Amino acid sequence: MQTLKHLFLKELTLELRRKSVISGLMLYLFSTAFICYLTFSLRQNQITPLVWSALFWITILFTIINTIAKSFIGEKKGRDIYYFSIASPETIIISKIIYNFLLTVILSFTGFLLFALLLKNPIADLSLFSLTIALAAMGFSASLTLLSGIAAKANNSHILMAVLSFPMVISVLLITVKVTKNCIDGLDRSVSTSDLITLLAINCVVTAASYLLFPYIWRS
Repeated sequence: MQTLKHLFLKELTLELRRKSVISGLMLYLFSTAFICYLTFSLRQNQITPLVWSALFWITILFTIINTIAKSFIGEKKGRDIYYFSIASPETIIISKIIYNFLLTVILSFTGFLLFALLLKNPIADLSLFSLTIALAAMGFSASLTLLSGIAAKANNSHILMAVLSFPMVISVLLITVKVTKNCIDGLDRSVSTSDLITLLAINCVVTAASYLLFPYIWRS
């Protein structure tokens, strides 16, 4: 547990030192939301709730992929050998998943705030939507962190990350979009219960798979 804490703090410290990365992600979120605002608001076209949902999740998905891709791909050569000498592979992958989850949640809620300010807020059930964002962030973090570890071991890792990322997150994305529609329509929460349980189950399976498979990837 102490090693996990130190690895998490290491990730946080490195991220704070690379302020250009955080600034770039925030600029990407703001630019995308502002372009959508220019397209739909200044031309006096009424954006529909379903279009709002599609634009929001497209923006969040590409932001998250760009964020999590650097988990292992951005590591300097030889650093993995040092990590291997001080921590177990399981501790390393869990620390990165936790860090990526927190970063994904922050970026997702920041994106939602920007979309709500510029394009209005069509979400009727904010608490359910917040839970959906958190569960989706966990699913994206667990699957894409493992994928980043796989891609880091191959040539043309950025291309591999781009190609494999969509199949990895499609199941999470489909459920998330469905629940978002329920939040927009203001349906009773019982309608979304089965989807949320399914999403939670997917997160548990993906996290467990990352925990079990990463040691073999680490040693390769």
